[in-house]
Amino acid sequence: MAHTYLMKEVALQAGVSVATVDRVLHERPGVRLATRLRVQQAFKELEKQRQQMGRQGRRFVVDLVMDAPARFSGLVIDALQAAAAQVQPAVFRVREHVADTLNVTDLIDRLDAIARRGSHGVLLKAPNLPETAAAIERLIARGIPVITLVTDIAPSARTAYVGLDNAAAGRTAAYLMTQWLGEEHQKVLVSSSGPFFQGEEERIRAFTQALVQWRPAWQLHVELDGKGLPESTYRVVSQALARSSGMTAVYSVGGANLAVARAFAHAGQACRVFIGHDLDADNLGMLRERQLSAVLHHDLRHDLHSACLQFMQAHGLKVTAPPPTLSRPEVITPFNLPISWTGR
Repeated sequence: MAHTYLMKEVALQAGVSVATVDRVLHERPGVRLATRLRVQQAFKELEKQRQQMGRQGRRFVVDLVMDAPARFSGLVIDALQAAAAQVQPAVFRVREHVADTLNVTDLIDRLDAIARRGSHGVLLKAPNLPETAAAIERLIARGIPVITLVTDIAPSARTAYVGLDNAAAGRTAAYLMTQWLGEEHQKVLVSSSGPFFQGEEERIRAFTQALVQWRPAWQLHVELDGKGLPESTYRVVSQALARSSGMTAVYSVGGANLAVARAFAHAGQACRVFIGHDLDADNLGMLRERQLSAVLHHDLRHDLHSACLQFMQAHGLKVTAPPPTLSRPEVITPFNLPISWTGR
């Protein structure tokens, strides 16, 4: 009986039949490699969610789809598990579809597969492209709510957006930089993971507008091709430093900050102010070593708790789910690190 129950749970988690799970477990032929990998992934996901499996309440199986480096998707997965454990009266199970980078074809294929298979909701971090918006339309048409996380897809039929107030974050970064660097002329590097994430675009736009207003003589150099990954970010930043010497500050919108610091060190240039985003393990270490001036942090648990309530409400469960409010940026320095925060 216990074995049958486990098989059903794995099948639900993987979005396949019990017979398919059985074939995978007994290494029988007739199962595509992608399906075998999905079943194996389901076992890993269930292990992380084992505390949820014993709870009573209406069950929701949601799909987390993220085009993001592991350092950030890991933070989201941890925060989502913590938020789901606090939601009553419901039990949330999460199917993970995360990758450092997803090309458009793979992303749309995954979203369309979820639409065919069925889901209680999709939590999505993806590029703001017409193809993404069209895939969201198809999910909504099948009764699957879609909530965008950290970066929005606009215009689209998505159910809600949860995440940081990106414009406020950009203005905050500009304010801190002007206070620390004073009135003198500066060259500032802005590093982004790419041109298609609306959240990063909003941060850069607000940062740029604020500096144009407050320090019109400063020179801004915006690099959009880092992809949030160490090697590509190192290459892009190194090329920018080679083109224009005398950079004195960085606003890192897209992450991979160890690579940014390495590029400055290799170029022999000093970075007087370095502002980044998110309390991942790399940034925590850099704060402790005073390699980062500040990190703009926001409460992912708040965002994901709000998302869970929105999913429940979309399926007719009577809960008090106020409209999602944007998370405000919190300035973290080496001197106000959360005591219990260790990162992932």
